[in-house]
Formats: sequence, structure tokens, C-alpha cells
Amino acid sequence: MPLDHCNEAQLRAVRHFTGPMLLIAGPGSGKTFTITERIRYLIEVHGVEPSQILVITFTKAAALEMEQRFGRIAEGKGYSVNFGTFHAVYFHILKETYHYSSQNIITEKEKRAYLKQIIRPEEEESELIEHLLNEFGKVKNSIGGIETYQYEGALVEPERFAENYRCYRKTCIQERKMDFDDMALKCLELFQERPDILKQYQARYRYLLIDEFQDIAPIQYRLVRLLAAPENNLFIVGDDDQSIYGFRGAKPDIMRHFPKEYPSAKIVALQINYRSTPQVVSAAGKLIGHNRNRFPKEISAAKEPGAPLRIT
Repeated sequence: MPLDHCNEAQLRAVRHFTGPMLLIAGPGSGKTFTITERIRYLIEVHGVEPSQILVITFTKAAALEMEQRFGRIAEGKGYSVNFGTFHAVYFHILKETYHYSSQNIITEKEKRAYLKQIIRPEEEESELIEHLLNEFGKVKNSIGGIETYQYEGALVEPERFAENYRCYRKTCIQERKMDFDDMALKCLELFQERPDILKQYQARYRYLLIDEFQDIAPIQYRLVRLLAAPENNLFIVGDDDQSIYGFRGAKPDIMRHFPKEYPSAKIVALQINYRSTPQVVSAAGKLIGHNRNRFPKEISAAKEPGAPLRIT
């Protein structure tokens, strides 16, 4: 298949076959184009079975866009590649193994009702409930759980926070209810307790592609590593300058440490910006360059010079 429409870095990423790869893709660098071309290359050149490819991103909209973009370049061939969010993948696994249904997903109303039964009557319900639900999500997205979580909030004492968390989790388990963060916990427990089931999913999804990897949480990364083993055909895509989900427990350090976790990983950076003018690219680079805890980048603009930037 001709790839003369790819630049050199995109070509290296598209042609990558087995083993881990880190693709550093900044804004306007043709990330989605590169991802979809790589999927097609795996199928049409390397002969990979489409159903063995799992593409994960963070939102339904992004997963749908990726699937539609791939459908267009695949020219209606109907390849059965798996596209979805982390939570969609978790829920699919739990439906197959534990026979969960949508009835097991807790509603926002149920969450608040459970917490109202737990917190003290004299406490400010609305503010405290929102705070607790947010912090509970961070606990679930960490690896150590409540035993190692460092609670730094001011609305309740740490001991009271831990007690609230345990009571809330107990109620959810008794009612057989789960939220999106619980899905990750249940999948991790499943894979740790049933290596035979883990092996089945490892054989089913032999090629993993994770988009927006800078926003991955520790428990999500743990599950990705389990699924990718032992072949480790793990293709991760992200930009450590664009992490936005720290409030949910995401850690861009996971992306930065990926080459240490996988010393054999190939690293490719898409450093041509096709969206912005040189003035915008230069100004943005100087600003973000003050952050020293990042992958080094030398971004250039493909567009012609535009109007000078103005600060208003």
C-alpha cells in the first residue's frame, strides 16, 4: 500500500509491527491519520486479524471519530477492529465473565443516596458529597487503594474519610452496583485471580493501541500491561504537555517512564505541526519549554507565516 503521503516520522510509526512503541504526538501533528494508517498497515501488509486489534481512547466521541476515520480509509472493507473507551472495554469483559448488565451501573442519584446514609446529619451534604465522590474516584484509580491513599482534603479527617470510603464500597458491593472506576477494579481483581481468563483476553487482543496516553491512571496502566503481556505489542500515543485529567488520578509521569518500563520500546516523535502558523508554534514552544519535566521536542510548522501574535 502506498505511503508517500506520510512524513518520515509518521512512516516509522505506521510501519512499526511488533513490540512496544511510544509515539509522541503534539497538536496538529497528524496523530489520528497516523494511528488509522498504522491499523490498516497491520491488517493489509502484516496480515494481522482485525479482531485482534484493540484501540482504546478516553471518550466515546474520540473512539467514534477514530472508528469512522478508519472506516473511510479502509474503503468499506468492514474490518472488525475493536474501538472503545477504557470503560467500554472493562464493561465488555465484565459482561462476558460476571454477566453484568446496565442495571449494575450505579446512577448519580444512587451514589448520593448511599452517601447520605453514611455521612453525619450535621455535615454539609451537597459540598461534602461531591468532594467525597471525587476523592473516591482517585482512590479507585490508584494502585494501593484506601490503605495507601494519602487523603489531603479539608472537609473531613483522614480517618473519617477512610471510614466513609469503606462504608460506601460495602454498600455498592451489597447492592451489586458499580461505577466506571469500579469496573477497572473488578477487571484487575479478575485478571489477578483468574490467570486463565487473562490468558484468553491476551490471545484475543494481541495488538493494543492506546490514545491520549498522557491521561492514563495507574490502575488503567496496570490493566494495559496485563493485557499486552507477554507479546507486548503495545503502541501508545500521547503528548505529555497536554495532560488534563490529574483531577481523576491521571499521571503523565507514567508516559514519561514508559521507556524505562519497556527498554526495548521504539520512540517516535511527530514534530511537524500542520494546523498552526510558525508564530503560534514558536510562542507555544517557548512557553511550554519552561516545564523541564517533559519529553524534549522541536516542533516546526508546515504552514506559511501568518500574522504576528497579539496579546490583548
